[in-house]
Amino acid sequence: METLQKVCLVFTIIGAIVWGLIGLFDFNLVAYIFGEGSIIARIIYTIVGITGLINIGILFNRIED
Repeated sequence: METLQKVCLVFTIIGAIVWGLIGLFDFNLVAYIFGEGSIIARIIYTIVGITGLINIGILFNRIED
């Protein structure tokens, strides 16, 4: 489970960096690299979203412990 947590954390950090770039510079790194609306970009967005949800579960799991 620890490996899954680390992988999810890395993807969440990447997502945060992408959102930071969008907010600060109006620059979407994922769209720049893979193309606006491409299937690969959508897969990346989906993975980041899923890992964010997993991190929410991990957060509440830690609070209960």
